[in-house]
Amino acid sequence: MLRRELPLTASHGRLIRVAAGRIAPGADGGPLQQAQPWPDSVQPLAYWHDEPIALSVEEHAGEHWPDGRQWLARLPESWFPLLSTALQVAAWLRDHRFCGRCGAPAARLDAEFAMHCEQCGHRNYPRISPCIITLVTHGDAMLLARSPRFPPGRYSTLAGFIEPGESAEEAVHREIHEEVGVSVGRIRYYRSQAWPFPHALMLGFFAEAASRRIRIDGIEIADAAWFHPKRLPQLPPPYSISRALIETHLAEVADGLK
Repeated sequence: MLRRELPLTASHGRLIRVAAGRIAPGADGGPLQQAQPWPDSVQPLAYWHDEPIALSVEEHAGEHWPDGRQWLARLPESWFPLLSTALQVAAWLRDHRFCGRCGAPAARLDAEFAMHCEQCGHRNYPRISPCIITLVTHGDAMLLARSPRFPPGRYSTLAGFIEPGESAEEAVHREIHEEVGVSVGRIRYYRSQAWPFPHALMLGFFAEAASRRIRIDGIEIADAAWFHPKRLPQLPPPYSISRALIETHLAEVADGLK
């Protein structure tokens, strides 16, 4: 559905209008505007069902523009790549209008996602921040935790940014120990997901805990507990990789694979 090729020869097509992480509804109630001529200010983005799509980054969101999470919750999973790309590119364009080396205004290049500084020659590309997200298990039980930012009652998997010079596997061990005081043994890679809030790449893992003793850090984690398949808390939204990790574990337990 999404073809990651910049529609550089197109001057007409559909638009995604983004401002501060919010996306304008189109006439049909979806996230795309009707086909129209493109002004020079838009960013060619991709092809969606072979139709050229451009991104319009705007200063102010409309009163009824849903944010990215609301759009992802209401649309089929097939929309995730397009909306994720639009949100991440919009955040990059908004935050890199000036050169990070010399401070001069930067100019958007047409042939690729790049901002170029004519003064010092520095070129900036969209930022991608690698993170690990891990479901810790002990037999059938899952270790889930609450961030202070979560809605009441919601628990999720453990996650954190990979530090400079650190491998993804090292980050799994470090983050789990820092946040909940648990040491893990065997680690199994699951899959990845772009997470456009604002520019993360989530690398999903399963990890087996050496024990069930929990010691939360009290800062990033407000609470953590072991949950069994028949007694679960409110879970993260279906479009998230954290939910996919949980559902995969539940399916494996039901099939007797654990």
